[in-house]
Order: sequence, then structure tokens, then C-alpha cells
Amino acid sequence: MTIEQLITFLLIGIGLSFDSFAVSVSCGLMKREIRFQQACLVAFSLAFFQGTFPVIGWLIGTGVKNLISSFDHWIAFGLLIFIGIKMIIEGLKPNGRLQNFDPFRIRVLIGLSVATSIDALVVGLSFGFLDMPILFPVIVIGSVTFIASMLGMLFGKNIPAKRSHQSIVLGGIILALIGTKILFEHLFF
Repeated sequence: MTIEQLITFLLIGIGLSFDSFAVSVSCGLMKREIRFQQACLVAFSLAFFQGTFPVIGWLIGTGVKNLISSFDHWIAFGLLIFIGIKMIIEGLKPNGRLQNFDPFRIRVLIGLSVATSIDALVVGLSFGFLDMPILFPVIVIGSVTFIASMLGMLFGKNIPAKRSHQSIVLGGIILALIGTKILFEHLFF
């Protein structure tokens, strides 16, 4: 593991965690009396799915890697750019009124966790295409998401909801830049 790989995995983890951060901020805004154990439950669920979905994507990606090895970097680039742009667009949408929902209901919590982890599935798919190891990135992604989610709930009690949208835009930019880096490395190095 090189320092460059570590930094890349940290940036991917940060980029992917912005959706979970935004959801956590919303939870903090709506449930200002949230207890530490409840916050841990929400953060764990978000981190668990965020860490599991890349493994599923990686398994799919490694299974079809030999069929697409000559253009896998273009697929990884396209997927990360697509996710990044999608996140930027979501972050730029005007703030709507937060719906009143209970993030502690298991159905709601799992729904939020899955919804914020779809991007992680695609990143895992890219890892599989590029034949990258998965264990360390998954640990990093899950850990970063847990921390970001806990901070999001804490900040949700103290910051305006508008900032959560700005964090999604930043996450999208980070993922798009990582996709560009992957393409650049495969084309020129």
C-alpha cells in the first residue's frame, strides 16, 4: 500500500460519505434530541451499507474484468464522472422542506442506508474492473462514513440545512477528480 493509494482511498471515502453526511445533518435537524446510542445506530447503518456495497460491486467487476480489460479505465472514469455530476446536480437543487420522518424506524433507516450507498456500489464496480484490492478501501469507506455521519448529526443541530447541499457538491467534485485521475494514469503512465 503506497501513500498515494491511501490518499486515494481516503478521498474516495470522503467523497462517498457526503450523501451520508447530508442525511445525518437532516436527522440532526429533525431530531435535535437525538441520543448518542441513536446516533451510533444511524451512523453504523449508513457506514455498514456504504462499506458493503463496494464489495458487491467489486465482485461483479472482477467477474467481468477480463471481458473489458482494454477499456476498463474508461468505464471507471465514466462511472465516477457520472456519480460526481449526479451528486453535484443533487447538491445544487434548491432546498426543499424537510419531510418529517423517523430515521430510527428500521425500514426508514435501511432505505436511507441503501439510497446513500448506490454510489459506493458503482465505485466497487470500478475497483473490480481495475483489479484493485477491496478490503482496505472498504474499511476506509466504512470508517469515514461512520465518522461523517456522527459529525453530520452533531452539526445538524447547529448548522443550517443549506450546508449539507454544499457538502454533496464537494463530494461530487472529489469523485469526478478521482475518475479523471484514473483515466489519466491509464492513458499516460
